Amino acid sequence: MSSLQELQQKINYEKTIDCVQCGYCLPVCPTFETMERETHSPRGRINLVKMVAEGKADIDVLEDPIEKCLGCMACTTVCPSNVQYGQILEGAKDVVEQNKQKSKPQKGVENFLFDSFFPSKGWMDTLGNATWLYQKSGVQKVARKLNLTKIAPLNMEHFEKVIPDLPSPKERKKRANRYISKRPATAKIAFFTGCVMDSMFFETNKNTIHLLVKSGAEVILPKQQTCCGALHAHSGKVDESIELAKANIKAFEEEQVDYIINNAGGCGARLIEYHHLFEEGSEWHERAKKFVTKVKDITQILVELDQIEYTKPVHKTVTYQPSCHMTNVQGVIEPPKQLLNKIPGLTLKELKRPEFCCGSAGTYNMLQYDESMKILDMKMEDVCSTKASDVVTTNPGCLLQMKLGIEREGTTGEMEAVHIVDLLAQAGPVGKWEKETRG
Repeated sequence: MSSLQELQQKINYEKTIDCVQCGYCLPVCPTFETMERETHSPRGRINLVKMVAEGKADIDVLEDPIEKCLGCMACTTVCPSNVQYGQILEGAKDVVEQNKQKSKPQKGVENFLFDSFFPSKGWMDTLGNATWLYQKSGVQKVARKLNLTKIAPLNMEHFEKVIPDLPSPKERKKRANRYISKRPATAKIAFFTGCVMDSMFFETNKNTIHLLVKSGAEVILPKQQTCCGALHAHSGKVDESIELAKANIKAFEEEQVDYIINNAGGCGARLIEYHHLFEEGSEWHERAKKFVTKVKDITQILVELDQIEYTKPVHKTVTYQPSCHMTNVQGVIEPPKQLLNKIPGLTLKELKRPEFCCGSAGTYNMLQYDESMKILDMKMEDVCSTKASDVVTTNPGCLLQMKLGIEREGTTGEMEAVHIVDLLAQAGPVGKWEKETRG
């Protein structure tokens, strides 16, 4: 096989042929709207990929357009030719990543983050515990007062302001690995806790388990589960992402459950595409297909089981910011709104452009901060027009991004960003069977 053929295979060249350059993707692409350049549109990027794959351009021309793509997949929802843009983008990221010249320290840091840090529950717990200590010890106040946060890498000075208060190490250790309902279970569920979710949004995960148990389910947290691999795929580390997929498939197979539930739109989008990572007909492809059939978002299963009544009125006006990956990849659109409409006292105000990305996109808002903020500012203009007191999200990246947007707008104290699970927990959820038992 020639080097050009190998490149074409890796970059998914055959899938670029489906693009007829019609331009339907242009109006829905956030980066095309903010950058106003054809090379930063889906069809422009596909054209560049084709040129590189045909030997008509160097790989270097891909780097900026590909790295500035959010990967929101809005283009796939309007494409009349069903172009598999996600697979083209992933192949291009892989090729760009392999072509980069990096120093040994840079490679060392990246290897640690992707090979050891994100996949390790121990490291992620350490991050959560260290952040709790930073918040509770007074170091955070001193660092802010002396402007020490400005020296933090990857624009972390901005995100440091909006990280939620984290639970203590003691609270983390109290969580069990299995929760059993007081009656015959409505379903046997394995909960995918996620790496960032469990580290930075432990309370949301705790509330997720609470809601599942209130639904009458038996809930299991597989000990061997690891990072979903989305962050690796976003960074062009496809091989590492595949290994993580194998680890998760194996961990969840052992539990023999009805459903695999997640509460992070980005993680869910990766989990339901595991079968695309393996060659059709292979053992891992078949195992991945069985895995994928069980994957659901928390909002889907709460609607499906329909075993909870929300008894405590929440007198707020909220707007809902959908996760791009949850909407465009998972196809989960109505369940979150159905649940919000069940909360007594709550008023839901729709965004004018709910499909427009918030600009988070995994690590995009840290690596491409300026471009991300342009997109966020456009999103916040829409959010503020609703005059909502809360912005409801379904993904950790979206949640932090919306918190940052509120901070940038100067509306802290007037507006709050909240995960839908935490809002549902505020509404006094009671399992229907519990109400009957007490009666």
